[in-house]
Amino acid sequence: MLPFTRPTIDTEEFEAIKEVLQSGWLATGPKVAAFETALTDYIGGDVQLRVFNSGTSALEAVLLAYGIGPGDEVIVPAMSFVASANVIVRCGATPKFVDVDLISRNIDAAAIAAAITPNTKAVIPVHFAGRAVDMDPIYQLAEQHNLLVLEDAAQAIGTQYKGRRIGSSGNPVCFSFHPNKNMTTIEGGALSINDPVLLKKIEGIRFHGIERDSLGGMDVPAWGGKMNMPDVGAALGLVQLKKLDGFNLKRRTLVERYLQQLPEHDALVLPADAEGHSWHMFCILLDWGKIGLSRNQALEVFKQQDIAAGIHYPAIHLFSFYRQYGYKPGDFPNAERIGEQTLTLPLFPGMEEQDVDRVCSAVLSLLNGSY
Repeated sequence: MLPFTRPTIDTEEFEAIKEVLQSGWLATGPKVAAFETALTDYIGGDVQLRVFNSGTSALEAVLLAYGIGPGDEVIVPAMSFVASANVIVRCGATPKFVDVDLISRNIDAAAIAAAITPNTKAVIPVHFAGRAVDMDPIYQLAEQHNLLVLEDAAQAIGTQYKGRRIGSSGNPVCFSFHPNKNMTTIEGGALSINDPVLLKKIEGIRFHGIERDSLGGMDVPAWGGKMNMPDVGAALGLVQLKKLDGFNLKRRTLVERYLQQLPEHDALVLPADAEGHSWHMFCILLDWGKIGLSRNQALEVFKQQDIAAGIHYPAIHLFSFYRQYGYKPGDFPNAERIGEQTLTLPLFPGMEEQDVDRVCSAVLSLLNGSY
């Protein structure tokens, strides 16, 4: 079975984890410190990186540190992984969904501007599948309305925007290192930021609000959670980070073959390449009515050919939990169309060109009815 994704783990990763296990220091320690330094060097710019037990925790910690809470609204795309909205609710605030572009799958400044109300306090642009959101107009809009911009770059480690890596600007940007991401720490995430006052507050939120003096004395001046990364994950991350650019280059090579092999067809919408794209996923849209199959039937066709595929993502506002905010079908047509028609094709560095050819043959069989 060809999975839609698989982490690339080799002997060096096994040895790094073995070293930590033998050291006896498994929780947050020297490997986490080294990983944070390496991430800071990799991202570049005048920023500091701090790691967490998940990208979701990093997003939540930033919202809490900025005081986002009850009565506040946070603008977020209606098509993303549900974590982008869940963290807003977790802080007691209200998610304000906006539609996305059908090709880039990203939100833009015009959609955000139309959703701003007196209660809007923040916006969370999501760099979907590794493609950078056009951030300059969003930051200009945020400055006009005094909004926090929290970039959800869970899928965009290594992505560049106008020649600079996402996360290097100094504004808060969060990454994920889940096993399906472009690099992994098993579970984990990171925050990039250049505000030392807020960084200290976020560090407290990350680990029980604890502050220590030079002699080890402890105080808890504010509430904190339990969001820290263990050294085992950081050791894996140190090895994976060295390989990240190579991983992303291989992804790009595979995507170029997908784009060469898949045809123009009125039932098929392909994702478009963009400068700096790190290609976390390759998601196509298929018009099931024109093909004459349901998505479940298409997935079964793939399964019969030993190919797995994903669904990224259903529209968030149509989940039963988020209907309580008054959202309904038809509110965000592009997000809903993506949710109904999306199919994520296999993409990971361990694939070869013949794997891409095999997947493309399966897609063609759907388009021409030869399955």
